[in-house]
Amino acid sequence: MTTFASGTDTLTRDALTVLQPGFTGTTAPDWLLRRLGEGLASVGLFGRNIASPEQLAALTAQLRAERDDVLVAIDEEGGDVTRLEVRAGSSYPGNHALGAVDDPELTREVAHDLGRRLAACGVNLNWAPSADVNSNPDNPVIGVRSFGADPALVARHTAAYVTGLQAAGVAACTKHFPGHGDTATDSHHALPRIDVGPRELAERELEPFRAAIAAGTRAVMSAHILVPALDPDLPATLSRRILTGLLREELGYDGLIVTDGMEMQAISATYGIERGSVLAIAAGADAICVGGGLADDDTVRRLRDALVTAVRTGELAEERLAEAAARVRTLATWTTAEAPRGATPGGRVSDVGLRAARRALRITAADATPFTPLTEPPYVAALTPVANIAVGDETPWGVAAELLRLLPGTGTGSFSGDDAGRDALEAAGPRRVVAVVRDEHRHPWMASALDTLLAARPDTVVVEMGIPQAPPRGALHIATHGAARVCGRAAAEIIAGAEQA
Repeated sequence: MTTFASGTDTLTRDALTVLQPGFTGTTAPDWLLRRLGEGLASVGLFGRNIASPEQLAALTAQLRAERDDVLVAIDEEGGDVTRLEVRAGSSYPGNHALGAVDDPELTREVAHDLGRRLAACGVNLNWAPSADVNSNPDNPVIGVRSFGADPALVARHTAAYVTGLQAAGVAACTKHFPGHGDTATDSHHALPRIDVGPRELAERELEPFRAAIAAGTRAVMSAHILVPALDPDLPATLSRRILTGLLREELGYDGLIVTDGMEMQAISATYGIERGSVLAIAAGADAICVGGGLADDDTVRRLRDALVTAVRTGELAEERLAEAAARVRTLATWTTAEAPRGATPGGRVSDVGLRAARRALRITAADATPFTPLTEPPYVAALTPVANIAVGDETPWGVAAELLRLLPGTGTGSFSGDDAGRDALEAAGPRRVVAVVRDEHRHPWMASALDTLLAARPDTVVVEMGIPQAPPRGALHIATHGAARVCGRAAAEIIAGAEQA
């Protein structure tokens, strides 16, 4: 077992134990290894830390050489939010596509396959699934990360995802409690507010979390949102009424409670990460997620010292911090016991993600005339919105790469703003246009660009890779319900009339 550095007292070890920090680079820095020796129990990984499955396995082995029961966490939702395949696009279509298929066994199979890949690389805690009910179609941060807008559908697929992931030995972290779906604000930038009554919250937002708890989710992530019906003063992450009163006492949850990233503006701009972390632990959180933006030893030291000082001044009960640290260790014990034996990264690649993406397609033709697949290389005009922080702008999306493979010579360009339609027409020249959009209903400039394209070129094919809220239009309209690489491949197969292998 891990031997802690001498001189590290119990209080300091507990303060380190509840932190889930990140770091930069593809190998563990010396400061991180030193903190693991002093009591740090968790590490969060992001796209910047991953170059290949083999490199990731070597990295996690490096961490475990310092502490054999370390929790290695990742934000790997599949679909639009991927860290394993941040530079290529995900092999899994994401929640909204799975919800569109509405086959819980398929969702369980996808989550299990994803969990198997994570476990083979040494990752044992996944900050997923999103159990948010996307009831607000203008939501700028959840969208296709949700299984859908129906609470019962979201509940059954959340449970299936948790079951599949944890059967592979990877702990699920169901998020974002008590539900981030009915917001028009991204909590990365500001504090969202949900103004609905207790009954609607219970029947809509909370139903998927009840299902996740019943399915045995090992962790739950709190949301940085204000829900006045539950607590008029504090966001959920800092609210004892919500984390302890609702989640623990009313819903009967006894697993790990993890905060969303504390450097997000909803917390850091109002409370600061040090005070926010103290308030979160006092409210009932057990682990502090930080490291998406702040990823250095100074951040760990600041949060450790803030927690220790809060205990010594009486602001935070020592028993509460000890309880939180104990829950972290309990989860670490579970992951150690459930870790697969003999799994290696880069093994057999399953096709379950592609099969799911194909089943998720919704295809609408302009009239009764059957669509004739393209035989000549088209021009792909990607009408590109600004990516939210959770998705990031590193991950490629669209159908151009897959169409280029099927129809060599395919051209492509990215367009945005008021002149996007005219610019796309000029760039396309005489070639057939394939217009790729993402949440057309949320972006007036995008709808206007499509108007321009379709007025000039009625044979334009439209591929919607976000929420298909706007009416279908184009000679052919394909809704993929997500922008993962496999979603693009499934759409390209239809456009080019490719045989499905």
